[in-house]
Parts: sequence; structure tokens; C-alpha cells
Amino acid sequence: MRSYRLLPIGDTVAPTVTDDVVPILGPFEVLIRVRAASLNYRDLIVLDGAVNGDYDGRIPLSDAAGDVTAIGDQVTRWKVGDKVAASFFRDWLDGPFKAEYLRSAQGGSATDGVLAEYIALSETSLVAIPQHLSMEQAAALPCAAVTAWQALIARGQIEAESTVLIQGTGGVALFALQFAVAKGARVIVLSSSDEKLERAARLGASALINYKATPEWDKAVIEQTGGQGASHVLELGGPGTFERSLRALAPGGKIAQIGVLTGFGPTPNLARLQNLNADILGITVGSVSHFTAMNAFIDERRLAPIIDQIFAFEDVANAYAYLRSGHHFGKIVVRV
Repeated sequence: MRSYRLLPIGDTVAPTVTDDVVPILGPFEVLIRVRAASLNYRDLIVLDGAVNGDYDGRIPLSDAAGDVTAIGDQVTRWKVGDKVAASFFRDWLDGPFKAEYLRSAQGGSATDGVLAEYIALSETSLVAIPQHLSMEQAAALPCAAVTAWQALIARGQIEAESTVLIQGTGGVALFALQFAVAKGARVIVLSSSDEKLERAARLGASALINYKATPEWDKAVIEQTGGQGASHVLELGGPGTFERSLRALAPGGKIAQIGVLTGFGPTPNLARLQNLNADILGITVGSVSHFTAMNAFIDERRLAPIIDQIFAFEDVANAYAYLRSGHHFGKIVVRV
């Protein structure tokens, strides 16, 4: 089979096609013919970290969907021909998160990812994909969609009277927009692009703020909410946006801390959080149980992921470059 691995090329590291051996199954494992994979901002962090040798030789990416082509002799959950997606965390099946689950993240520091023609995974780390979705759409779900689901639904517990502030129009942001609209919540979207804001409005966003035209967007959020602020803030920016997120938050509200788009930096002053009796929810994707519940919701509401562009398997370098450009609206997918 063919797979991509992060390999040194001169002074840099690049995802490189290699000839590989089809995995040999253990008794509880499932062999999947990968049909599509998708990229996340995390994949740029991994690629950049590989320059320091952190991920040398690693198969990248965490998100994939495909067909079951063989099963181990003890597998009971799946049969050949089933259409499945891989969970981001191989070992986080249900219940509270544990530190040891971090090592089981697909395509991370200790576990190969999914950018290959075949992958073998434990039967417990797979979920059935909604029947109305294509393989490309299903491959968009494991990281970004489950992250948005845990942030707004599983832990955020948004309701019809909630006001949700979403930063940007990437994968997590647009899934959050779709989930919030489906729940009947009011959604405010931030972007530097008026064109992207218009597209967000067509997906149901109630208020639009261009943060380049309105640098003090936190004040605009307060104005848009009659002085109250947003009950839920999807914090995707990191240190560069967190202070304004705090100032845009309503009393008793929740900030879902997810992103590091502005890099890594010092912790902001959290005194306002105490005065508001508000919460910060640290979110790193979710469990197999979260994924399963989310898929049932997607199936019930007939939601479909927003895909910006699909790249060929041979064109992965351009897929990474497009992700780095930040020009995308929604998910970037590789057809395997």
C-alpha cells in the first residue's frame, strides 16, 4: 500500500509518499480501506514540530473514513463492508478524560495517523458514519465536528435562548455554527472576510462582525446582545483573542477554550471570569461516545459538513499549503 510519512527533505520535513506494508490485524482489530481523510490546524502544528524530530517518520492526520475490508477473529462490532470513521482518540471510549488518552491521538506524538490506503484500528475506536454522508463528508467529522460537539452540546449544553460567539469560519467554527443553529441558538460570527461572513449568514448566523473593520469586536458583541454579552464563546484564537472573549462573555457564561490560532502565550487576567461567575471549558476533541451521539444528531437533522476543497492523494503538499494560507471556508479533504 501507499502511505504518507513525515520525512526530512533537506532542512525541512514534508509529508512524503512511501511504499508500506498493509497492517496485520490483531484479534480485536479492523482493517479499513481509507477513502478520504481531512486536515485540521493541528496537522500544521505536527508538521512544524517534525522539523525538530518530534514526529519523524510518523503517518500524519487524525481524520479518516473508509470501508471495513477485514476483521480480526475476535471482532464482534463490525463486518466487512461497513462504512466507518476513526475516532480522534483511539483509547478515549467514554467517561471523563484521562491524561493517558493523549498518547492515543491519531497522528500525534505516539500514534501513527490515517493518511494511508489502509489502516488497522481497534474495533472500539470506530463509529458508523451517517448514511446520508459521502466518504469525504464523513472524513471531515472526527476532530473538528466532535470538538464543536463537546464544546457546545456535551459540555456547553446550549439551548434555544443561548447566544453563541464563534471566532472564524474554519472547520470547528462552521460545525459549531451548524450545531448551534440546529439547536435554535442565536449565533454571532467573527471573520476578517466579508465574503466569508456572508456565507456564514446563509448557514444561519444571526449577527456578523468583521474584526478587521471592528478591532474592538468585544464591544460590538455587547452591543449586539443588548448589553448582556454571549452566553457561549467558542475561543479559537488563543492568547491574541482571549482578553476580548472574556469581555464579550455574559454573566454565568461559558468559554470553550479550543484554539491556538494566534500562537501560544501567557495566561490572560481571569479576574473578570470570577466576577461573572462564568466558566472556562478546556476542550480537546472528544470520546467515541461523543462521536456516536453527534452522528445520531447529524443523521436526525440531516446536517452535512461544509467542505471547501477536495485534493487528490498525490496532491497532499498543496492541501497542507492551502490549509496554511487560511483562505478556506470549512474543511479541506484528501480523497484517498
